[in-house]
Amino acid sequence: MTWTNGTKDDVGKVPVKTREVRNAHLDSTVWNDVKLRPDDIVISTFAKSGTTWTQQIVSQLLHQGDPTVAAGPLSPWVDFRIVPRAAMLDMVEAQTHRRFLKTHLPRDAMVWDPKVKYLFIARDGRDTIWSLHHHFRSATPAFYALFENVDDDGPAIQRPSENPRDLFIDLLEDDTGTTLAGPFWAHIRGWWEVRHQPNLLLVHFNDLKADLEGSMRRIAKFLEIPDMPEDRFQAAVEHCTFDWMKEHAEMAAPPLAEMAWENGAKGFINKGTNSRWKNVLSEEDNKRYQAKAREELGEECATWLQSGGINY
Repeated sequence: MTWTNGTKDDVGKVPVKTREVRNAHLDSTVWNDVKLRPDDIVISTFAKSGTTWTQQIVSQLLHQGDPTVAAGPLSPWVDFRIVPRAAMLDMVEAQTHRRFLKTHLPRDAMVWDPKVKYLFIARDGRDTIWSLHHHFRSATPAFYALFENVDDDGPAIQRPSENPRDLFIDLLEDDTGTTLAGPFWAHIRGWWEVRHQPNLLLVHFNDLKADLEGSMRRIAKFLEIPDMPEDRFQAAVEHCTFDWMKEHAEMAAPPLAEMAWENGAKGFINKGTNSRWKNVLSEEDNKRYQAKAREELGEECATWLQSGGINY
């Protein structure tokens, strides 16, 4: 099936997986062998768009604001190439709680089950680039060593240059994503085109920042999580603020964070701030970005990606 316009008329057409993605980071074929459960939750993003934040939110909603629950270990990145396939499948199958699984796959490489709830979180491309740059610049030699012996179908992951604008120019001129997180525009476009599916909720990073409590109520309603006492809900909101997550980074960060980033888990949970590009990019740079976004995504999606504020 080819998705072109993503209209409400497409609701009855269940998206299908049409290809596999295998590179230094990802192996989409692992999902083919995951035995999905009717109450599963899939958290999907382009890297550095709010993945860990959303995992923490879902974890806190499911566990009624319990500060002792560590979201990172509970929410495996299923398509992560570094974990042996059999070990990943065993880990996912062994979970007995309501599972919330992470993916960075494009839509057309992801399995789709109408009974599963999908959350797609997006962020302005410029903010994503700045966060990606910090992520890979602050990675340790041990991080890069993880990928040295991966038998992949593309080039090895490389540390980016010191200037994040170089990645930004790649986004405008050569969005192949060969050394970092994959093609950006096609990734956003693919999930946007199925936005009217009843088991998919689109969430924007800006909306989480502007109204965390309201966003969490919206996510809880979509996931059909039973109402909890208000004091527990407010505790959950507090545990999903960046200040709390930074202070308790070892609870939210993935298991490899301590060895893979400078300053360990606290280095992985960076700032959660936007617009760090404003003092670097010129007016012309931003005009080129906005034109590219409209060209690749269309006016409605480009506007949503930049600002959020529209609920799908």
